[in-house]
Amino acid sequence: MDRSGMADFLRARREALRPGDVGLTEGSRRRTTGLRREEVAAAAAMSVDYYTRLEQQRGPQPSTTVLAALARALRLTSDERDYLFRLAGHAVPDRLGRADHVSPALQRVFARLGDTPALIISHVGETLAQNALGIALLGDHVGARGWARFEAWRWFVTPHVDREIYPADDRERQSRAIVAGLRAAYGVLGASSTAGELVSELLPRSEEFRTLWERQEVAQRFADHKVLVHRELGAIEVDCQVLFTEDRSQALLVLTPEPRSEAEEKIRLLGVLGVQRFSPE
Repeated sequence: MDRSGMADFLRARREALRPGDVGLTEGSRRRTTGLRREEVAAAAAMSVDYYTRLEQQRGPQPSTTVLAALARALRLTSDERDYLFRLAGHAVPDRLGRADHVSPALQRVFARLGDTPALIISHVGETLAQNALGIALLGDHVGARGWARFEAWRWFVTPHVDREIYPADDRERQSRAIVAGLRAAYGVLGASSTAGELVSELLPRSEEFRTLWERQEVAQRFADHKVLVHRELGAIEVDCQVLFTEDRSQALLVLTPEPRSEAEEKIRLLGVLGVQRFSPE
């Protein structure tokens, strides 16, 4: 572990960012060049003291999870993320196996989407980022652990939450779309990838998944018209628009209602209700 090199790199990348790059306001009293340490720590979900010690060459060797969080918070490119891992004494993550590092370009667009539900997912269906409205409408999937971060797992293994969001007459279509999308990722990444591992975990656990997997349907479908059901607000009609990274390994999904529609008013109310839909009863 190169403590000095890592401290210098973290400091330089923090100072190179502007508040607007991460969705923060500049403020007239700001004296710090770039982001403050507490802003980086908050974005990476760690204590300010821990992050400060890393910049002061006093911290312990950070885990790969901590490094991935720092890479997202500092909007590092894939090359910069790999460099940070090497400085910390860890092997560089496999870029194809698991796309848990969010593209900085998508992050910049995502950070400016505060008035409509938005999320970033990988080509394997792992939720990488959600804004507050996205969590309020769909549930907190970024905070999930293990396979529960993946849409296919939630849909076929623990379906009681995700399926409630879709009208009953649209769930079969959604099942086929999820499997077809996973097969598309499987075809690109292969059986030894995260996509292959996910398929291996799903086949013995879901008869519905096995049946659909055997149909050999392959498709990537994101942009369409959706009806999503909120417990308090009822049905909300939205259009799903998508922005891909250049290699199509990640996608930013933006759910927008028709202007001046009932759905638009419900989205506004969603911001007031917040995550109440997912609170224990």
